[in-house]
Amino acid sequence: MERFIVIAAAGAIGTAFYIWFSQMMKKQSMHDYIYAHQWLLHPNAICYWRTGMAFVGLVLYFFTGFQAAAIFIFTFAAILDGVDGIVARGCGLGTKWGEWLDPMCDKLTYLPPLIGFAYKGILGINLIWILVAIEFAGQFFARHILKLLNVSGAANNFGKIKAIICFALVIFCALLDENRTIINLGDEVLTACIILSTASVVFKFIPNRLYADILSTLNFICGVTSLVLTSQGRFAWAICIIIMGQLFDLFDGRMAEKHGGTKYGPYLDDIADFVSFGLAPAYVMVKAGGSFAWIFGLIFIGGVAFRLIRFVTTDKDRTDLPPGIFNGLPSPAGALIVLGAALIFPPNILLGVAMISVALMVSHIRFAHFGRVILKEMPRPLFFLTSATIIVALAYVFKTKNAEMFGYLILTSVIFYIFAGRKWHAPSESEQ
Repeated sequence: MERFIVIAAAGAIGTAFYIWFSQMMKKQSMHDYIYAHQWLLHPNAICYWRTGMAFVGLVLYFFTGFQAAAIFIFTFAAILDGVDGIVARGCGLGTKWGEWLDPMCDKLTYLPPLIGFAYKGILGINLIWILVAIEFAGQFFARHILKLLNVSGAANNFGKIKAIICFALVIFCALLDENRTIINLGDEVLTACIILSTASVVFKFIPNRLYADILSTLNFICGVTSLVLTSQGRFAWAICIIIMGQLFDLFDGRMAEKHGGTKYGPYLDDIADFVSFGLAPAYVMVKAGGSFAWIFGLIFIGGVAFRLIRFVTTDKDRTDLPPGIFNGLPSPAGALIVLGAALIFPPNILLGVAMISVALMVSHIRFAHFGRVILKEMPRPLFFLTSATIIVALAYVFKTKNAEMFGYLILTSVIFYIFAGRKWHAPSESEQ
């Protein structure tokens, strides 16, 4: 309990500092102060400071009895990883050296304590060394090759999410170190970090215009995999895979908007959406919903198909729909309603909930696009933190195999989106 209080206090103070600093960065006086004290507050200098703090925390935690102090120091080192980015963007102090230095300092901050916890028996030793190998291969070999190719080696979203999860994993291991009765998610989370780290390296070598198509393809693969798992009766796993597909779908739109894509991209995206958010959830419903569920499954598939066709043929060209506003509930959210209900409710209620989902999808109720509207309203750190939280939640489900809790998490998330999607909905003049 004492360790939990220390971690909670460190997190609260660190978060308060980050919010305060973010607000101060809106003032010109803070910019002037940073320009005058670059030896202390230049983004590269902050990288050096936080790396030094992390090593001090490492020594205090593993080689002395001052573990509470170590947790505070490490927490602030992790918070400073966000601060240096704010300074670099806000004051225009980003450099080529900083592109290399920032992820390097991240690795020197979280990898040493993770290795320490592995040798204390909290994490898998083989997994941690796999992560170390991928991290440093990406840092030295991959970035050197990218430099020869005159391609930027700056951290991408996969790397940033991975870093947040690794920082959180260090704190979780410190909590687990005091109380080994807590459910140990370490290896599951570490596996997610390995996947994200690999993706971060691989995507640096892929032309930007192919990002969206690759993510749509991964979404499609998730949908097909889910169909196979559902046929085997492994509903929770099938639903996890669909949610992974939704993460890919979330990013593919952002990548297409930012980097463009190929002429086949929109078709691939629609096919992937239909499989992952139409066929796959309907099949879960059929397998879990009793004798007449196939009828409701067909209705659900028809609703998703209608929703997608209406979007492609009509809604995309409507001038009365504000940018980033959907006409009807998006099919990923409609799929989540069915998937969450499948893990919680008996067949008769499940089928009724599915019809509510169809009604919302084919309706003319307007919802904000999650990726292009809601996430844009989120501060960047909150976006990465949200993504990391989703991944950790999936790891918890894999570890505990608590399908009912998983269902409640899904329904809670889609209810949040429905209310948030209405809150950020900007009505047209005809509605006012």
